[in-house]
Amino acid sequence: MRILFWGTPDFAVPSLRILDDEGFEIVGVVTRPDRPAGRGRRLTPSPTKQVALQLGLPVLTPERPRGDDFLAEIRALAPDLSVVVAYGHILRPEVLAVPPQGSVNVHASLLPELRGAAPVNWAIARGYEDTGVTVMRMVEAMDAGPVLHQVREPIFPDETATELSVRLSELGAEALLEALELMAADQLEETEQDDALATFAPKVDRATARIDWTRRASEVALHVRGMDAVPGAWSELEGVPVKLFRPSVVDDEVPPSQEPACSEDGGAVEGPAGTSAGGLVVCADEAGRLVVRVGDGALRFHEVQPPGRRRMSAADWIHGRGISAGQRFV
Repeated sequence: MRILFWGTPDFAVPSLRILDDEGFEIVGVVTRPDRPAGRGRRLTPSPTKQVALQLGLPVLTPERPRGDDFLAEIRALAPDLSVVVAYGHILRPEVLAVPPQGSVNVHASLLPELRGAAPVNWAIARGYEDTGVTVMRMVEAMDAGPVLHQVREPIFPDETATELSVRLSELGAEALLEALELMAADQLEETEQDDALATFAPKVDRATARIDWTRRASEVALHVRGMDAVPGAWSELEGVPVKLFRPSVVDDEVPPSQEPACSEDGGAVEGPAGTSAGGLVVCADEAGRLVVRVGDGALRFHEVQPPGRRRMSAADWIHGRGISAGQRFV
């Protein structure tokens, strides 16, 4: 089977590797163009392109996967099937129809749940207990094609979107291989999705990732884990944006008129009953404990990323005088 592979981020890499390992003929790899990255803003190839070049595969990097010239280019590769894994563009019907066996996609949810660009982020942020991967046949509508194969997977307690994405990328690669084996044996059953059951997972951006300190502790914790690591949940501290990671609930039953304990050697902020509010830093002590008030209690954050700095432990930030009790995130 001659396969044209489409993918861009790290999530796509296990699927590309498993196809190569299993001896499929990969006639080309379509990925996003090189983008500026890092402090030097040097042009950097996508993770998928880097692996494709290591494997000696032809690589196409159109700015937009459309137009007569691009169609002629992929037709010349004569693929039997397109495999799409987190490519990053919606493909038009004429592109999907180039391979005679059509186009299939690996999607990181149990469709029709969480259609869209960020299913892993929203599975965490919305408090799902499990999710999975779906291999589906692609149609013009977003993530709406018939389901070819699905695998369910639990979401671990305190798991971040970054960690879950790694697990689902490997699971997706295995599910893709199983689907292609069933396809080759003519044993693949296609199941239409029930559109009435569809939910959506829109792209997450900086505005989406901003922390709302008035929400319950459990909800804020889910939000922070769901935004990890990109774009990263953030809030302003004295006008400076700071990303926060690795939350744990201190006590989601603490009334707003009370403050959680910080440490025996001090560091907690105390004030008159009713003066505390969401975003207040109630603990930033020598032990490295960073505790922030939320709507119904408090959260401890174990890692932070100040602007222009690497991601670091809360302890390093506190010891570097980056924050102190009594300040407030907004």
